[in-house]
Amino acid sequence: MIDSKLWKTAFWALVLATLWLSLVPVEHIPSAFNFWDKAQHALGFSALAYFGLMGHTRLVRQVVLGLLAFGVAIEVTQHLSGWRYGDWQDWVADCFGVLIGYAAWTFYLRTGLSGRRS
Repeated sequence: MIDSKLWKTAFWALVLATLWLSLVPVEHIPSAFNFWDKAQHALGFSALAYFGLMGHTRLVRQVVLGLLAFGVAIEVTQHLSGWRYGDWQDWVADCFGVLIGYAAWTFYLRTGLSGRRS
C-alpha cells in the first residue's frame, strides 16, 4: 500500500495544478489540455477526490465538501477575473467528478484491494 504522505502530497499538487489551470488565461494553457471542457472538469475532480480520500481517509466529509466548495470558488473567481468565464455547468461536472472519485475510493476499500501487498 502506498504511504498516505505520498497520497497527500500528490493530492495537494493536483489541487495547485487545478487552480493554475483554472485561473490562467486560456491562451496560456497547453493545447494538450484542450478537449471537451466538462470531461476535463469531471476527470480532474474525480482524481482530486480519489487522491484526497486516499491521503485523508479520516476526513471524508471534509475532503468531499472541500472539493465541492473549491469547484464553486474556481467558477466564481473565473467569472470575476475578466479573462475566464465561470459556468455553473462546470461545477455540476466537478460534482460528478467528486462522486466518481468517491465511488472509486469506496470500491477500493470494499473490494479488499487496500489490504493486498505487492
